[in-house]
Amino acid sequence: MAMTTKQRNKKKNSSAAQRKARAKYNRKPAAKKKRAENNRARREAVKRGSARKGDGKDVHHTKGNNGKPGPTRVISRSKNRSMNGQSKKKKR
Repeated sequence: MAMTTKQRNKKKNSSAAQRKARAKYNRKPAAKKKRAENNRARREAVKRGSARKGDGKDVHHTKGNNGKPGPTRVISRSKNRSMNGQSKKKKR
């Protein structure tokens, strides 16, 4: 999928140190494995018809992504990324 103008600007405006750190993280075997698992879950969602290319949705792992295929659902990108780690945080 082609990058949008917003994505290009965000990438361009990040500092060189941030880009270097991101590249270093993405090379790690654990990051590669997690990315492969997420890609597999996305492909399965596309295959069963609940997601489409370019739909702006993320595949949400309802019981965590611990290396095993588990229950997933397709939700909006902003909602999925806003709840990153919320279940572990203490509610006020």
